[in-house]
Amino acid sequence: MRIPIDWLREYVDLPADLSPADLADRLTMLDLKLEEIISSGISGPLTVGRVLTLVKEPQKNGRTINWCRVDVGEAHNEAAAGDVAASRGIVCGAHNFVEGDLVVVSLPGTVLPALAAMIPNGEITARKTYGHLSDGMICSGAELGITGDADGIIVLDPGSAEPGDDAIELLGLRQDVLDLEVNPDRAYALSLRGVARDAALGFDRLFTDPANIDPIIEAGGFPVRVDDADGCPVFATATVTGFDPSSPTPRWMARRIELAGMRPISLAVDVSNYVMLELGQPNHAYDRAKLDGSIIVRRATAGEKLETLDSVVRTLLAGDLVIADEGKVIGLAGVMGGEDVEIDDKTTDIVIEAAHFDPPTIARTARHHKLHSEASKRFERGVDPELPARTVRRAAELLVEHGGGTFEPGTTLVGAAPAPTAITIESSLPAKVTGIDIDQATAVSALEANGCAVAVEGSALTVTPPSWRPDLTDPYDLAEEVLRIVGYDKVPSVLPAAPAGRGLSNAQRLRRRTGHVLAGAGLIEVKTFPFAGPADWDKLGLAADDIRRRQVLLENPLSAEDPGMTTTLLPGLLKALVLNTGRGHQDVSIVETGRVFLPRADAPDAPIYGVDRRPTADELAALDAALPEQPLHVGIVMAGERVRTGWYGAGRPVSWADSIEIVRLLAQALHVDISIENADEAPWHPGRCAAIILDGLVIGHAGELHPRVIKAYGVPPRTVAAEIDLDALIAASPQVGPKPDFSTFPVAKEDVALVVDRTVTAGAVFEALAGADDLIESVRLFDVYEGEQLPEGKKSLAFSLRLRAPDRTLNDEEIKAAREKAVTAANKETGATQRT
Repeated sequence: MRIPIDWLREYVDLPADLSPADLADRLTMLDLKLEEIISSGISGPLTVGRVLTLVKEPQKNGRTINWCRVDVGEAHNEAAAGDVAASRGIVCGAHNFVEGDLVVVSLPGTVLPALAAMIPNGEITARKTYGHLSDGMICSGAELGITGDADGIIVLDPGSAEPGDDAIELLGLRQDVLDLEVNPDRAYALSLRGVARDAALGFDRLFTDPANIDPIIEAGGFPVRVDDADGCPVFATATVTGFDPSSPTPRWMARRIELAGMRPISLAVDVSNYVMLELGQPNHAYDRAKLDGSIIVRRATAGEKLETLDSVVRTLLAGDLVIADEGKVIGLAGVMGGEDVEIDDKTTDIVIEAAHFDPPTIARTARHHKLHSEASKRFERGVDPELPARTVRRAAELLVEHGGGTFEPGTTLVGAAPAPTAITIESSLPAKVTGIDIDQATAVSALEANGCAVAVEGSALTVTPPSWRPDLTDPYDLAEEVLRIVGYDKVPSVLPAAPAGRGLSNAQRLRRRTGHVLAGAGLIEVKTFPFAGPADWDKLGLAADDIRRRQVLLENPLSAEDPGMTTTLLPGLLKALVLNTGRGHQDVSIVETGRVFLPRADAPDAPIYGVDRRPTADELAALDAALPEQPLHVGIVMAGERVRTGWYGAGRPVSWADSIEIVRLLAQALHVDISIENADEAPWHPGRCAAIILDGLVIGHAGELHPRVIKAYGVPPRTVAAEIDLDALIAASPQVGPKPDFSTFPVAKEDVALVVDRTVTAGAVFEALAGADDLIESVRLFDVYEGEQLPEGKKSLAFSLRLRAPDRTLNDEEIKAAREKAVTAANKETGATQRT
């Protein structure tokens, strides 16, 4: 919400020397956070001038310029005033003014930030152009940063100023504006009235309520029927006849509307917006001649059509609250009016409407139609229900004052403002919540300063919130209001005492070790949103009956494309990869440790309990039973080069084996024995996918992504990925890892080449060799060969064996026996034969 400070001062007697920064600091302490302080930045001699002469001079380029002599008030005596010889010569390309007009002139030295892109620093200088020395510039509204036609300059009303007057003050160009971040629970601050009230509280100054207007409710007003009193408890109208539609918006009003962040349009529309900004009550003006009978507030019939003011034809839902007349829908209540009854340049009779609507109803309508307006922003947060009758009178009086016409007798008011609900609070609660010594008198004074009515009964306070504070609904809201007045800065800074502990749990230590291993493998940790949807399942190539398609759906998802919690980390990681490669990163290796959400097939609906007490053990158990399973997974995605190309030579691209090796490293660090088997699982390439098996159960997969998945996501070719159940690894990890055995005796190295079927994995042969004999310390695959020297369908795997005994140096016979034992084990387990 943008708050022009000069406008604010009309309602609160702020100190004359108060700076915008100090005002913003105080409002921030009252929970109205500052976004920025906006200043025009215009400085220098910006003045009023009178055009004495105007000569049109056609140019070779087809343009016609005006060579003007302008009196800017520099004559030394009255006799010289208006003398062409005492004036300045200025070239101007606009044609919407004549001799004798009052204009705005920026003399050399004036700084206009709006022109900074065209002239250095936006500073006006005398310069030769079109054969003349132009000694300044006649300004348009766009050049001053205010509303106006960029092709036409500002022409001031006759008699509104004299040559030489300061145009900055005249046009209000030196006004500072506070742009405030208004929290959803402080709807009252979406108005000058609400911010002024808080400013008065903050500086202990007199507040003048602009809503202190006698509504004058009389019979004979425009007929109104409210069919849904729950959706619209209050509805008011006033009528102005004989309005002159050609009447311009006063310059001061247009400027205030503009400073508040809105665009001046016409007097009727501007008055409506001005009153909304001033009081916080949205209102609407109808052309009475276009209305068919009474105004009716009702629910829409499903399928009804309405063309709103943005020229969009909308199909209404049965739950939409609408404003209608006897023959048609004329507006979405609290959101936007319809074009059929719009004010235009022929409107002379105006019906002004202001109402109080049910906030959830307006919020649902605005979200469904994706139509968020200044009105809906206020109504869905809660507007003062006492304002409608006052608002229509204020708007009618402004229309009559500036547009002529007559304020017709009779103001319609249907319904009454709902009575606020009283709240009982212990006077000691603010002190307990804040840790500040707040006595009863201070609490009562703070609540009354906020507009509450307070009745004291011993230590209990019965508090009735004011009509403009629908957010005050429980004792803790009131405690917060007391703290606002006492001061957030008074809350003591007390560090909580750390309870005695026993350090990290085993699971915490293992998760931390996991992070170290993955970082050591060159992976960068990322965090992605845990949401996914059907589009992701299609891109991943999941079958229609794949269990990963079953999601926990969200009531209010951030995006319709991602309506539920994810069942795999891969969609988020692949989107992160796309983001990084799109920004020029060619070699990307990322990892995420996060939970996935797997719905239980027979899970009951989650019960909803109150917040007035702690749930019982049975209630907590019922809640837990409704929750999905949430195992902790590790997801890995890599693309580009695994070993970077450098001065030392060519690098090596990422391969499917790298993803499997990282899983092996992680399992080794957790002292867990896993096995690797060929697999065919989406979204991996069927020939380059491995299943990670722990105790006979598949806990994940690793390998190269399927080309269709790579194309669907737009990631680099040959991208590899892995995802495993980290909870399963941690559960299998021993509380204390095995102590490493170190031998001081020398190692014996033996190489063995084994021929196996191409369908046999190197991992299976590896496992057979490693478990063949206790003397085998390690096994490493160093070569794979497939060629003409081998029978059809065969491949050769060459392994390096390291043999060592803990208590002696091995002799030749022991080394030979261990080697033969390893070959025999491989033959038995995988059918391997030694290559000769």
